Amino acid sequence: MTAENPARRLGNLLARWSVAAFTLDTRSLAAYRIGLGLILVADCLLRTRDFSLMFTPDGIFPLEPLARFHATATVWSLAFLHDSAWWSGTVLALEGVAGAALAVGWHTRVATIAAWVALVSVIRRTSPAVNAGDVWLACQLMWSMFLPLGARWSLDAFRTGRTSAATPLTSTVCSPASAALVLQILVVYFSAGLAKCNAGWVAGESLAHALSVHDHGTPLGMMLGGIPWLSRLLQWSVVTGELVLPLAVLVCPTPRIRGLLVAVFVAFHLGVWLGMAVGLFPAIGIVAWLPLVPAAIWPADRRPVQPAAKLTRGAAWACGLAASLAAVSFVHHVTPWRRMVLPPPVVAALNLLSLSQEWEMFGGVLAQEQWFYSRALLADGSEVDLLRDGQGVEPERPTGGATSLPHHRWHKFLGVLTQPSAQILTAPAAAGLARQWNARHGPTRQVVSLDIRFGLQAVQGNDNAVLDFLVASWPPRSTAGGGNLERFLRE
Repeated sequence: MTAENPARRLGNLLARWSVAAFTLDTRSLAAYRIGLGLILVADCLLRTRDFSLMFTPDGIFPLEPLARFHATATVWSLAFLHDSAWWSGTVLALEGVAGAALAVGWHTRVATIAAWVALVSVIRRTSPAVNAGDVWLACQLMWSMFLPLGARWSLDAFRTGRTSAATPLTSTVCSPASAALVLQILVVYFSAGLAKCNAGWVAGESLAHALSVHDHGTPLGMMLGGIPWLSRLLQWSVVTGELVLPLAVLVCPTPRIRGLLVAVFVAFHLGVWLGMAVGLFPAIGIVAWLPLVPAAIWPADRRPVQPAAKLTRGAAWACGLAASLAAVSFVHHVTPWRRMVLPPPVVAALNLLSLSQEWEMFGGVLAQEQWFYSRALLADGSEVDLLRDGQGVEPERPTGGATSLPHHRWHKFLGVLTQPSAQILTAPAAAGLARQWNARHGPTRQVVSLDIRFGLQAVQGNDNAVLDFLVASWPPRSTAGGGNLERFLRE
């Protein structure tokens, strides 16, 4: 008997590993589908809080300056087809309806495609107020379009089973799409871990700054960050876990180890939910791990089972091409090659598919406290903060910090507004805020002038001066400076 060819032996070993690493149970995918649908419905409902400000022509994101902010026609959105409140509302409603259909598994493939189109459209319509969780959710929906999410626990499966009770259940799936979804989940953490390999995180100080209410923390997070030994322990655990545990998911894909790792990451996101004000990101992170739940967790099947059908050749090629683009984006972003500009066709393809892989979550946390506030002069001579629903103006460390803003999207948007690339949005932002306030208040409470300001103070070193910057103002000042003198005299 001749010895097995080393190359063939290696190939067989890699094949067995890939099957173990990228095979997903269809019951886990069903739980994942339900979670995705519920998050989409929740996101739709939560966005209605700011519909008049973030989705309408008279709001803070008019389409014309928003298009200049995107600076490319390849950043598409259904909401860009018509600049009206009713059309933006239709697009937002599509997200909720598609999410509900996905949750119950009704025409699952069509619902998944509709959900991806709607979510990307909503993200692009409100891009200055979008966080990493929104983009991660869109990426997950991309790979979900190629997966049998409706094979189990769905109206589609119930309809099929009712017509043929002897039809075997699809039990597992291992395809380019399942591999892409698993890798998509893991690269988010690995990228974030790489971004944290800097002096602030190594010194054990960055997490405490991030947990301040004057950054992204909640009151509980700020309390935990104020305990030095606990903050350093949590920080080093986060960095180590983000770098090592995603690799462990691939290197040790046994059910027992994978189940343990799923539990660890779910617990991590629960901690993020309690300690940081980052919207639906923790929920998205928890749902992302559901496809990796081992089959042993679920009750045994009573009906006969069979492996899930493979992707058609066209679907496999389409999924492989999208995965290749995502891989190029990931490698470009985490290596020194990031100094190079990707070829325009690659950038255009990444924009069209919404697959840019930039996951530097809290990689660079500055040693400072920062806050936003607005100073609105009303017709009766009083001053109020429109960002905090008319409360008194606190120009230095407003009580509650970022948690006193309406919600995390306002914090995100205001942070973007300080960037040079977003200067085109500053005037619409101030005008939209003043317009909405005036529409809801009588003549004596009308806004006469409005400033949106950004304050910060370093928390290390000797230079602890409080800095205060004007971000946006209303009414607009003329190119000749008209309005500046009057404002200066009032102050």
